[in-house]
Amino acid sequence: MTEEPKYQQPRQTQEKPEKEEKDARERREKKEKNEEKQEKNWEEKWRRDPLNAAVWALIIIWGGVVLLANSLNLLGWVPFFQPWSLFFLGAGVLLLLEAGIRLIMPEYRQPVWGNLVLGGIFLVIALADIISWQCVLPLAVIGLGLWLLFSGLLRRRR
Repeated sequence: MTEEPKYQQPRQTQEKPEKEEKDARERREKKEKNEEKQEKNWEEKWRRDPLNAAVWALIIIWGGVVLLANSLNLLGWVPFFQPWSLFFLGAGVLLLLEAGIRLIMPEYRQPVWGNLVLGGIFLVIALADIISWQCVLPLAVIGLGLWLLFSGLLRRRR
């Protein structure tokens, strides 16, 4: 009997790692391009939106003015506010104004949740000096409940 030659399949071990390496390289390049594009989008977005930078600059300036006025004893005519309460009052008002501007002007439209919450917290801190915490916290909870109620009702209308 003669032995038949065994059929050997060609080895693809060389092709397979090369293909996997090429795919991995392409995925990395695509990921890097997406990251660069996203970075450019964020830079453009913030370049076109100077409102946030302006509001935070005004908050810092307001803090400096309050501290300077306190150092020069110019806050004597405001007996019911401590300097930090006055700072928080101004910062809260500025953040709420920014949220209002963002809601009114389409070119500055962005989510305003953060500004509303932080502005509300600052106002609660500021008002706690005038009204005791025993009144401020329940009023804050009532305000939050009313806001949730009205936002829920308005959402269903749309």
